[in-house]
Amino acid sequence: MAKLTQDSMSIPPEVLAGYEPVIGLEVHAQLKTDTKAFCACSARFGDPPNTNTCPVCLGLPGALPALNRRAVELGIRAALALHLNVQETSRFARKNYFYPDLPKGYQISMYELPLAKGGWLEIEHDGQTKRIGITRLHLEDDAAKNLHEGFPDSAEKSYVDYNRGGTPLAEIVSEPDLRSPTEAHAYLTALKQVLLYTEVSDCNMEEGSLRCDANVSVRRRGAEMFGTKAEVKNLNSFRYLQHALEFEIERQIAVLESGGKITQETRLWNVAAGRTEPMRSKEFAHDYRYFPEPDLLPLRVSAAWRDEIAATMPELPEAKRKRFVRDFGITPYDAEVLASTRALSDYFEGVVRAGAPAKPAANWIQVELLRQLNDAGKEIPESPVPPAELAALVAKVERGEINASTGKKVFARMFETGKPAAEIIAAEGFSQVSDAGEIERWCREVIEKNPDNAAKYRAGNEGVFKFFVGQVMRASLGQANPQTVNDTLKRLLS
Repeated sequence: MAKLTQDSMSIPPEVLAGYEPVIGLEVHAQLKTDTKAFCACSARFGDPPNTNTCPVCLGLPGALPALNRRAVELGIRAALALHLNVQETSRFARKNYFYPDLPKGYQISMYELPLAKGGWLEIEHDGQTKRIGITRLHLEDDAAKNLHEGFPDSAEKSYVDYNRGGTPLAEIVSEPDLRSPTEAHAYLTALKQVLLYTEVSDCNMEEGSLRCDANVSVRRRGAEMFGTKAEVKNLNSFRYLQHALEFEIERQIAVLESGGKITQETRLWNVAAGRTEPMRSKEFAHDYRYFPEPDLLPLRVSAAWRDEIAATMPELPEAKRKRFVRDFGITPYDAEVLASTRALSDYFEGVVRAGAPAKPAANWIQVELLRQLNDAGKEIPESPVPPAELAALVAKVERGEINASTGKKVFARMFETGKPAAEIIAAEGFSQVSDAGEIERWCREVIEKNPDNAAKYRAGNEGVFKFFVGQVMRASLGQANPQTVNDTLKRLLS
């Protein structure tokens, strides 16, 4: 069969609709520890190559691993957040294979006795909630990193940076419950959110802290048996995940429609070419010659230790969203945005605790604060406007001391200078004018200057009323009380 590319595949929609994709994800999350999984070397990212190494993570003869307790604690936190059953006894195993970035010649992982199994994660997709099963979570150490350097003559040199070798990972394996690339995207998004909330991983995909492999197959709609799967590797962004799945699904359907058979294999996502490409024939468990790691005792997790970790767990995103809707009376959409990160949800609750009504606080955060942060390239913890100061500004708008338009100007100055609202309002004359006599004077002047529009309004053309409001607000430099302006204009024009 001719080689398929993203451009050459053109499968009619009705043919695509006759197949159902079956997708399972294997997500590798680097655990947020100071040191590596089995030695005291730093796990810090970005240090000069090969500076964070020792005989253990370099796999030198005679070196013995010692398990990082913090890595186990973080693995248990992730397991509890994903409703997995933490096993009382788990065991590390040697996963044997050769690759230049694996100096030991094997990876220390878990096989038949993982840390936790039998969990789930709920996702929101197409307006519905779907529960995705999670088969297992196990711990392992990461491989080193291959670096490739090209030259103008097309020659290439490869180097290995062993700094990453031995850093602790949690591998989270889903059930094959996903049925579309968009569902897979939603699952990875929800999983990343949970890992960030529990502070298990920083999930920085650019630094390789969160990586994903996808197992993909297709079957005729209505069929019970799964098709032959291919594993797609090298998916280090949400966009690549979705694009790779879209391509691979169409590729497999094209093969089946042409009378071919799917080969069980591992494939790589070629970003530049926009297609998956064969890497190697699919391995099976026996290919890795798993056997118990002889240098590490079985891992015991007592009920007391598990409960101690459970007591430190934060409120998770799903529970937080529900509480925001129930306790603060905001919409589910607002709750979803405000609970998207712990930092943002903490900021919102800080504004409300400082006295701002919940709904206006939610609006100011989502519109003004997030826009200013985005424009400045900053995150919530870097906001120059503390929650209490935003609450003070919102309260002034709600009490009518300044109008909303002026409030936005004040907020912009607060973000720019870090000064409180009261100081900016006093210094720059932003206080709202509510004096009825002053407002009536502005309204009479505007009406006298625009007799034609006044006649139109009195003749029944109510559309020109906004013109008068705008002119009065301009005359007052935006400081007139809008409600008083409206009431006064209606009285004078009628």
